[in-house]
Amino acid sequence: MLANAAAHLDHPVLAPLQIDFAKPLPPDALAILAVVANPELQAARKREGVASAELLAARLLPDPVLSFFHDRRLSGPDPFDALAGQVAYDLAALRDRRAVMAGARASRERLRRDIAWQEWQVAAQAKLLAARISGLSRTVEIASAAKADQDDILARVARAADRGDISGAILETRRLAAALATERLRQAERDLSAARLDLNRLLGLVPATRLAIAPGIVSNVLWNPDDLFQHAKFDRLDLGALEAGYASQEANVHIAVLDQFPRLNLTINRAQDTALNQTIGPAINFVVPLWNRNRGGLAVAQAPRDQLRTEYTAREFATRADIAMLVDGLALARRQRDETERQIPPLQELVAASDLAVRRGDLTAPSASAMHQSLFDKQIVVISLDQWIAEQTAALELSVGRPLASLVK
Repeated sequence: MLANAAAHLDHPVLAPLQIDFAKPLPPDALAILAVVANPELQAARKREGVASAELLAARLLPDPVLSFFHDRRLSGPDPFDALAGQVAYDLAALRDRRAVMAGARASRERLRRDIAWQEWQVAAQAKLLAARISGLSRTVEIASAAKADQDDILARVARAADRGDISGAILETRRLAAALATERLRQAERDLSAARLDLNRLLGLVPATRLAIAPGIVSNVLWNPDDLFQHAKFDRLDLGALEAGYASQEANVHIAVLDQFPRLNLTINRAQDTALNQTIGPAINFVVPLWNRNRGGLAVAQAPRDQLRTEYTAREFATRADIAMLVDGLALARRQRDETERQIPPLQELVAASDLAVRRGDLTAPSASAMHQSLFDKQIVVISLDQWIAEQTAALELSVGRPLASLVK
């Protein structure tokens, strides 16, 4: 069912995707799954039916009002009862119909874009969690190897201390190092468990579910923040929702302006009096815009419109700032990662040489372990930077409002 929904997803930004659950799920697949399976989004999509119903109501013409009167004769020379009937119709409803329909269409469009923006946010959150889980899984592997190395050295030092070959201070130092390695591993395991639980909640899965996640590809594209901002101005669904909301409120202002003019009601009367005289004729009634002139209604309609304009400007400003900050942060993180990664090959050679020296008896195991720990530390730093870059790339994609891969030429 989920695979079918993902393959037929209808979204202005996210493309449908064929998902193979027999293989580890890449971040893009998890993003689509989150959109189709998230319980909160399923509830939000139900609201679109309300907006469609409001648009249907706006399309319908008002019904005429029929009235009948019967005055029974109590006394007097005339022998008949008085009868009357009238058909009334609100002509102002016809006058306002175009503006009402425009407002309803814009309101439905705003709701659609709001829902699509929520879906886009959930998709970005799924990608972020996928990057976090992938990075923390690698961190747990390295931290486990670091802990095993520290435990081995602690066991060696403990045996040497029992023989009296080393002092108790050295043993305590090794115990502290082993405890720190254990705590690092346990913290990584806790963070990984929390990320998996967050992802399961996002996907609407039971907490015990354990998805196989394929590692994402770390992008090395150097983005231009000004170019990304230009894309965001046209692609961000929340900005489009604010534009649609402004159009809807503009229609309300139009209606309020029309209500400053007389609101006509046409009535056709047909009557018979007690002398059996028959009459028929029209009547028109309207409110004279003398003192009120709907100034209060106009002010009430204009205030939300002005608020939406201000909110749009503020959101646009925040978008530009967020994109610039994320692009600068990604560039700095890539430089840090490249610098750290260049330090790993020499360390690997040094570790291999130290292991050989230990086997020859030229170097003690604790001394070699220090080199191992340096290598583990560098590897964890690179993994952490890869994870951070992937998470911030997901955040940048969210800020731009469309997949960054579609912007790569």
